[in-house]
Amino acid sequence: MALEYTRSNAKDWAKEKIKGFYMCPVTPVGEDRHVDEKGLRENIDAFIGMGIEGLVVGGFFAEGWNMTPTQWLRFHQVVADAGRGRIPLWTIILDPCVHTAIEKMNAVKDMGFEGAEVINPVVQLRTDDEIFDWFKYLTDHTDLAVCLYRTGVGGRVLGFDLMQRLAAIDTMVAVKQGAGSRIDTLRMRRELPGNFLVCDPSEAVFLDDLRAGGQCVWGELSYILYGKKRHLVNEYRALAAQGKWEEAREKSMQLNGVRLLLEETLLWKIIETNTYAGTVSSVKTWFEAIGLKGGRMIPPLRDLPAAQADVLRGKLQDLGVC
Repeated sequence: MALEYTRSNAKDWAKEKIKGFYMCPVTPVGEDRHVDEKGLRENIDAFIGMGIEGLVVGGFFAEGWNMTPTQWLRFHQVVADAGRGRIPLWTIILDPCVHTAIEKMNAVKDMGFEGAEVINPVVQLRTDDEIFDWFKYLTDHTDLAVCLYRTGVGGRVLGFDLMQRLAAIDTMVAVKQGAGSRIDTLRMRRELPGNFLVCDPSEAVFLDDLRAGGQCVWGELSYILYGKKRHLVNEYRALAAQGKWEEAREKSMQLNGVRLLLEETLLWKIIETNTYAGTVSSVKTWFEAIGLKGGRMIPPLRDLPAAQADVLRGKLQDLGVC
């Protein structure tokens, strides 16, 4: 399918279009431990109803790393069928083989996806030149826009010199600055091209980010998880758009209890382990508690133990999330 942008204007297109919340939801899985396609479609309908600006699918939270190539492609076909034309769709590429990455990106481009978040190769390649050559080869062989994922999960956090080199590639339009340092986010905004998006994947700092040149919360799922308190995000964003920053902050602070639970359940575990695997079962329990489809885990990952699930559901009820 034809893209909305060309290689020469990809950055300007992304700067204009990518705003708000581009969320990474989990994948509903049935009792047979296969993707629940009906549940996946129902979730996408729900995400669109919530007003989410974009979906970024197929990554760590989605268990994309634990799917066979056939399952991965079928998953994306279902997402495309359910969401294409209704909400912007991005995939996530986790493959260390650049040829596999290209094959997947070209496949989802034909399905109507508009871009790909791509992690740096986690196997073998570690030097700046090796990583740059990997991304250069990738972008030379697909026209799909790319969002980098700067994170320790990738085996190495991309340095500032390498980020400057990568940001100069024409179809490299953004970075998910997931290395955990707010200082890094602000420095990259100063040093990288003005039309290259630097996205902080944290709703907790989004209000401050809006005042500091940010425009998108990329690659997390807090807005979904806030459930019945989701309206507070919409309200503080509306106040911020009117320049009513203090009123917006008062509204935002009403989410602090849920944010602390999110940190306890997800964020600190990801930072401590440099993996997402130990958190997905909790997110699926959270999804079910707020009326979305979560289901089982794909083996060999385990479901959340019943006692822990009960504790989490109780905390969500106490906070008024569900």
